[in-house]
Amino acid sequence: MTHCSGYRAAAVARASRLHSVGIDAEESAPLPDGLLDLVALPPERDLVERLGAQSDAVAWDRLLFSCKEAVYKVWFPLAQRMLGFDGARIDIDSRGFFSARFLVPPPRAAGAPVPRLTGRWLHRDGLILTAIALPLSVSGSPVRATHTRAPSRALPGTEKR
Repeated sequence: MTHCSGYRAAAVARASRLHSVGIDAEESAPLPDGLLDLVALPPERDLVERLGAQSDAVAWDRLLFSCKEAVYKVWFPLAQRMLGFDGARIDIDSRGFFSARFLVPPPRAAGAPVPRLTGRWLHRDGLILTAIALPLSVSGSPVRATHTRAPSRALPGTEKR
């Protein structure tokens, strides 16, 4: 589940298809002063600066925060313990993808470690949306999270009629 001003969403999936899912929604606005230093690793702060130099259309610091929130929502059901902001390093692709590499012992899914997650992000209508799905393989064993469809403003079948 996620919510912010003007937006609410929930993601559900069959346990036979996914190990875990994480979504986050944030207002597209810069983080409050000083917060980036609390939530970002030095390489992530450098990344935010580089992306900001390329385009100011996205609040890259807020996007980084949202990515970390989606990662946490995948992490916790698997690990059953807290993950600090310094527990995973986020890399953001300006084309709508992001990845997270765990810097602490990774969570396990079906007995196997999951050292990396990948997800999608979307910036639209004043919102930043992030999503990660950790799928099962055909055999039921875990696979590395793969790119998922970008989150949409409304899930199919939930639009107002």
